[in-house]
Amino acid sequence: MNSLAAKLDHLPVLPGFEHLRRFWDSTHNCPTVKVLPGEFYVSGHEEVVSTVLGSCVSACIYDPRRRLGGMNHFMLPAPSGEGARERDDWTCTVGRAARYGNDAMEQLINAILKAGGQRADLEVKIFGGGRVLAQMTDVGRRNIEFVQHYIETERLKLVAADVGDVYPRQVQFFPASGKVRVRQLKRAADAGVVAEEKQYLKRLANDPIKGEVELF
Repeated sequence: MNSLAAKLDHLPVLPGFEHLRRFWDSTHNCPTVKVLPGEFYVSGHEEVVSTVLGSCVSACIYDPRRRLGGMNHFMLPAPSGEGARERDDWTCTVGRAARYGNDAMEQLINAILKAGGQRADLEVKIFGGGRVLAQMTDVGRRNIEFVQHYIETERLKLVAADVGDVYPRQVQFFPASGKVRVRQLKRAADAGVVAEEKQYLKRLANDPIKGEVELF
C-alpha cells in the first residue's frame, strides 16, 4: 500500500459514502472529496468537501457542537411544473436524490443526524444559483428561492449565503470546522471545471467574471 492510500485509509468514510471520489490534497494536507451534481457527503474528519456550481445550489450544513457536517449539490428545486420537462432529459443521468432540492436537503440532514448531529444545533450556508445560461429559464433563481423557503419552513439557522449573480463558483467545505471557501470562476480557463454541469444545463457562459476568494 502506498503512502497516499494509507493516509486515506486512516480517515475512513461514513457508511454510504464509499462510492464518492476521494484523493489526497497536499495543499490542505488532508483528503478531498469531490461532490458531483446530485451527490451529497457527510463527515466529521479533517477533510475538504469540494464542488463546482453554476445554476445549481449547494447547502453546507454543520453541527458546531459535534463538529460534523456535510454538503449537497442539487439541480432543480422539485419534480413539478417546469422542472418536470427538464427532468425528462436527465432521468437516465442521475438519481432522484441527485436532481431535486427537496430530496437533497432531507437526505443531507438525515445523514448528519444519523452520524450524531442534532437538528436544533444545525447551521446552514448556501451557495450557487448563478444565472450562467442567459438563453435558458433562470433555474438558478428557482433553486435559490426553493432553498431559502425550505430553510425558513424547516426553521433552520441560515448563517451565510453567496447566491445568484451570473458566475459559477468553486466551493470548498471543511466539515470539522464548518468553514467554507468560495472562489468565483472568473477566467475563461476555469470553464473546464464546470464540465459536469454542462451535461445538465447545456453550457456555461465563458466570459471572464471578476471575483476573489471569500470565506464564510
